[in-house]
Amino acid sequence: MSAASSTPNFQHGFPTPGPQSPTGQRVMDHVFFLSNEGWKEAREEKKYDLVIVGTGFCGLAVAHRALEQNPHCRILMLERGPFFLPEHFQNLPLPFVGTLGGMSETFPWTLAASTASGADGTVTWQHGMVPFFGGRSTLWSAWCPRPKGQELQGWPGRTIAAAEENFARAEALLQVHPADKVDAHRSPEELRIIQQQRPVYGALQLTVQNLLAQGYGQVPTIYRTEPAPLASGDPDTNGIDFQKYSTPGALLELVMNQRQLALENKGAPLDVATECIVESIVQQEGTATALMTSRGVLPLNDAKLILAMGTLPPTTLVRNSFPQLRRVGERFSAHFITSLVARVPRADLDPKGEFGSLELGACYVAGKAQDWSQQFHIQLSALSDRAPEHNAGTALRYMPDVVATASMAQLQSSNEYVVFVCAVLGELDYRNPNTWFRANGADANPTTNSLLRVTVNESDQHTWNAMDQSTFEVLERVLSPKGPDRVQYWHGSPDVGTWTSQRPDVKERRVDALVHESSTLHIGEDDSAPVNLDYLLRGTKNVYVTGGALWPQGGSWNPTMTMVALAMDLAARLVPKHHGPAQMP
Repeated sequence: MSAASSTPNFQHGFPTPGPQSPTGQRVMDHVFFLSNEGWKEAREEKKYDLVIVGTGFCGLAVAHRALEQNPHCRILMLERGPFFLPEHFQNLPLPFVGTLGGMSETFPWTLAASTASGADGTVTWQHGMVPFFGGRSTLWSAWCPRPKGQELQGWPGRTIAAAEENFARAEALLQVHPADKVDAHRSPEELRIIQQQRPVYGALQLTVQNLLAQGYGQVPTIYRTEPAPLASGDPDTNGIDFQKYSTPGALLELVMNQRQLALENKGAPLDVATECIVESIVQQEGTATALMTSRGVLPLNDAKLILAMGTLPPTTLVRNSFPQLRRVGERFSAHFITSLVARVPRADLDPKGEFGSLELGACYVAGKAQDWSQQFHIQLSALSDRAPEHNAGTALRYMPDVVATASMAQLQSSNEYVVFVCAVLGELDYRNPNTWFRANGADANPTTNSLLRVTVNESDQHTWNAMDQSTFEVLERVLSPKGPDRVQYWHGSPDVGTWTSQRPDVKERRVDALVHESSTLHIGEDDSAPVNLDYLLRGTKNVYVTGGALWPQGGSWNPTMTMVALAMDLAARLVPKHHGPAQMP
């Protein structure tokens, strides 16, 4: 093990004590990222095949697939923020739950006053960006359903085929498996021991998914259910039973692997620069020639530029850099949310007393209102916790959706109950002309000068009403074996409230924030779509887009796995498979 300093002239306190105030970021720069000297070399001397803006899911997917195609591919990744969390916050000790929201989220846009004031409807804001290495991958819920059939209505056939061709590859990268498979390889004896140590996706999981499979037909708007597909680790490959996926570890491993391949002349280094904000794209006649960044100008030479930086920031960047392009940000979709917490007596669901001290369940329940442009789904989490205070730290790690889970007050008052948490997501109408993401002339900052307006229209209200009613019916008709009178709902704040049999009213259950924004740079066959079927930004020659901005129609399904699938398809299109001998540097 080496304990030397960063330079051979200042080691082990000789001839002087040496530097005494290193920072975590500088250590990471020294080991993994481009230091100031490395960045200077990248700008002045190096040439790249791909320059990827963003280190979240899509940035990782492009780099991973490109290097699979050709380990000699020269890639530079740019991240606007510093290194913050090494992995998903649920994999860290309990106090890290405090990193969710607050200062870890930024809003690089201005909300329209009519939206922020509530004049445009129930929705008054859009969740922000996570401006750190790894992006939102360190703070997400990890639900990864595959959209199927008509759930992709409005999408080009070629794009659907590309997604489907890459779903399995994306699931492998994200380590997705169904909730009922987390402990499926355990024997009954092992499960009994595990039940005393940590949660299992066992008896409760099977009970809930069986009830849904047998009874969802009683709710006309629900058309499929399944155990929740969660990006939560694979015991066959890493020996860990449940670990939410995030990109920092995977990217750092990729950096180190490529560094070793470069030493052996079997590949090229993967360069990553953090704390580097891309402010604008310099272009001539549609060709991106350089990036103006917070760390100086970066010439692109012959590199292909890939925008993998979420949905709204690349839209702002494109609008400012290519003002001649039309329809940028004119289409916007996202998911609106209903949040319900209910409970059913444990004995109704577990008459034989098979549930352990702490058991979890997670199921995905899909539905639609009157047509396929009004999709919704229920992220259904089930918790049976006999000792919530004792189990708090362990439960945090294994929760299927800690963004929408039961509070300590709700669990403490439900010792003899199974608690159901429903995060219900509905599709915002992308056809609404009064919902958009346009330029904001009042803001001179090129990274934030956009204005977001969200208007809840009649179609949205119809979808929202249908999904709320469907959720009540699933809870009362399907998940309560002894009838709707056995279901109680939580009223009040998560920490102070009461249980009653009365359904929460609209104001109580509907969240005023959107998630999973999409569609601002949608992909399509004709010129009305800002991005063509090869992911190329129309009107440019070397600028490519990936992520939720591409969605022609938002659907309701969680978008991450499909984002990754299409990002992998993009990489395979841009980087031919390498079959030849090792390339000389």
